[in-house]
Amino acid sequence: MPGHGDFEAQNLRWRGDELWAVHDWDSLTWQPEAALAGAASATFASAGPPTLPPTESSKAFLQEYQRIRQRSFTVEEREVAWAAGLWPAAHHSRWEALHGDPPVCGEPLRVQAAERLRRAGA
Repeated sequence: MPGHGDFEAQNLRWRGDELWAVHDWDSLTWQPEAALAGAASATFASAGPPTLPPTESSKAFLQEYQRIRQRSFTVEEREVAWAAGLWPAAHHSRWEALHGDPPVCGEPLRVQAAERLRRAGA
């Protein structure tokens, strides 16, 4: 399905509790729904330099996504979602390493990688 591949806070605009606009559509992608939700669960908290939220925040995001969607992910979809959350974190960590930036994303990725991979069934 088509979706936004860069679901960071700075790309979202709200009116009260309603999502009003999503910016940065050069990140349009075609992925399974679970992959889009999983990537969003790992990027939604980034309002400045990209980071990786705590694992429990991603878990809460995915649970709320499924509740609002009124459909629970299958076991395979949950694994896809957790794996997909590693993609943007790895990308941002690579950027930090290549450009000598502080490990804003790299350090959380190092700390959380094993648990996120376990949840991905890897």
